[in-house]
Amino acid sequence: MITVTPETTGPEVSPGPARRDAVVVGALVVAAAAVYSVFALVRYRTFRTTTYDLVIFDQAVRSYSRFHLPTAIVKGVHNGFGPHFSVLGDHFSPILVVLAPLYWIHDGPQTLLVAQAVLLALTIVPLWMFTRRRLGAWAAHCVAGVYALAWPVAETVAFDFHEMAFTPLLSMLMLERHDAGRRRQCLLAASALLLVKEDMGLLVAGFGLYLLTRPGERRLAAVFVAAGLGWTWLASRVLIPAFGGAADYYWAYDALGRDLPHAAAHALTHPWTALKLLVTPGVKATTMAWLILPLLLVPLASPITIAVLPLLVERMLANRFGNWWEPRFHYNVALTALLVAAGVDGACRLSRLRLPGPRARRLNLPPGSRARRLRLDLLWPVAALLAAVVVVPRFAFKNFFDPAFYRRDAHARAAADAVAAVPRGALVEAANVVGPQLSGRARVLLWDTRVRWAPWVVADTARATFPFPALGAQRDRVRYLLQRGYTMVLREDGWVVLHDPAATPDLRATR
Repeated sequence: MITVTPETTGPEVSPGPARRDAVVVGALVVAAAAVYSVFALVRYRTFRTTTYDLVIFDQAVRSYSRFHLPTAIVKGVHNGFGPHFSVLGDHFSPILVVLAPLYWIHDGPQTLLVAQAVLLALTIVPLWMFTRRRLGAWAAHCVAGVYALAWPVAETVAFDFHEMAFTPLLSMLMLERHDAGRRRQCLLAASALLLVKEDMGLLVAGFGLYLLTRPGERRLAAVFVAAGLGWTWLASRVLIPAFGGAADYYWAYDALGRDLPHAAAHALTHPWTALKLLVTPGVKATTMAWLILPLLLVPLASPITIAVLPLLVERMLANRFGNWWEPRFHYNVALTALLVAAGVDGACRLSRLRLPGPRARRLNLPPGSRARRLRLDLLWPVAALLAAVVVVPRFAFKNFFDPAFYRRDAHARAAADAVAAVPRGALVEAANVVGPQLSGRARVLLWDTRVRWAPWVVADTARATFPFPALGAQRDRVRYLLQRGYTMVLREDGWVVLHDPAATPDLRATR
């Protein structure tokens, strides 16, 4: 029979080692923030960032910094809501307001890139504290490295900016403060997490489900589950429409039903359909495998993993918005910190397992030995760190080792000339990859499949760009505008800058 020893905490730390640990953790945070910032800023400088989503958030936070609602003209016009659309009607993310003061220091999208880097790096602190209590300082250093190198973090840094950058820090604070017995601070972290995005209520509810596995926590668990589910409903069905959005804009479950009640009923009566959706298309299974395999499957031994399941299932049950389930972009970072913490907890639990007596005898243990502990608490942090290092070349941070990553190619240099040709304060329709460089000094619209008649247009006729279906459509658009009175200000390496001072912008809502 397998027995489990009682859970223990890490050893007490004297003031000297505690100060040394604080210095090490601070150095890890600074190093991670610096690496993430460099990566993101190099992407910005070399025209690898995009209007969707960097300019959206840049315009929204700039509006906050000027004491307005977070208006993003680029989002409102492209998606048919009109030029005065508040991003609170897209995703309910009021936490973005805390970034507004940074725009008083530097007004531009680079500010968001650095802020995201710092938020992601700060997650190391509560994760280290959680691990230190369970495995000790040296293991906490290793686990901090596991998180810092994690591929979902890399893919988030490689995708411009997103409000999801707040999630690892706040979710880890929620877990760590609870683990430390600080219930009020845990509740504060959970409350802040709800302000990140409307579906973060699912993560809070998942944390409540995890609490159900702990003795004496049923009342608190019920609070988390009810608050999480209630907030997601309130934010999605009431607050988003109140700010001009549509409650069903991101409904992605047509394979299950036309709305939540029908989808839930269908999933309950046809469970195999729902199970099939979880792994169809196959990239969903691939993503889920990547989430757990680099952690050596150990999080599966921890009930903390339960906390991430509602948010994961939300994405994997969808049959629309394919970006949701790919191992790219920012979606997976919301799960990363808790999964790493689950790995720590799982290693602790597995290390307390003891082999039964007969099994011990077959292994020729020393006389008198009745059982041997599985010391995964010693092995897992190192093994997981090595796995994280091995995985690095498969994801975004592999670009650090490519000299071409740091250089502007001819097309990027021409893009810089095109940006310079647009005057400050202009209203400009800009191709997806030049919007961020214009956003700090011009009013940027996405150059898309509908003519907006902005006085300035920066078009790309050499490379296919979102959201045009093909390169030919981009070239046709340029010819059409030239026939309608626009003049060519610049043409270089496929970039075209057009201007018509008499153009009358059409920014009307179309929904």
